[in-house]
Amino acid sequence: MVIITIGGPPGSGKSTLGRMLATRLGAPFFSMGDVRRAYALERGMTLAELNRRGEADPYSDTMVDEYQSKLPRQHPSFVIDSRLGYHFLPQSVKIFLKADLRVAASRILPDKRAEEHWTNLDEGTRALQERMRSDRARYKKYYGIDPYDESRFDLVLDTSQLDPLAVLHETLLFLKRSGVPVPPTK
Repeated sequence: MVIITIGGPPGSGKSTLGRMLATRLGAPFFSMGDVRRAYALERGMTLAELNRRGEADPYSDTMVDEYQSKLPRQHPSFVIDSRLGYHFLPQSVKIFLKADLRVAASRILPDKRAEEHWTNLDEGTRALQERMRSDRARYKKYYGIDPYDESRFDLVLDTSQLDPLAVLHETLLFLKRSGVPVPPTK
């Protein structure tokens, strides 16, 4: 039984690693980014607009935070990508992924995510910087924490030069060394 939280900036590979890791471990996967995106779309907003609104109104953040805090009662093991998972799920194995912002923007650009309206890497890099600024402002204001403080995590990986399988491999090695049961490859 293990809960794994994956934090980090946008485009670092949190969701990609989370899905791969959950599949490998046979555990459910949850993405708080997906929850926030859906919430924003339901209200006809972009994620950037929701984040700006969140700087004055904490509801969209607290709704997600309460949701993830309740997950252990329903699932003894799971993998979650969440900037604040390490804080709301302190019993978890805490992984932080980071990437050069230009690399992160290049990963997001082809996805054409509904909340991203930029058309080139320079625009994307600036948008990601703004998103991280907003995250820091909101989480500092509401919880007194920095979601990008690497010292809060058990494993920190720079994914800038790694493909998803290499990130999964490094993570599985870390989990095994930490005593987390990892099923053998089929």
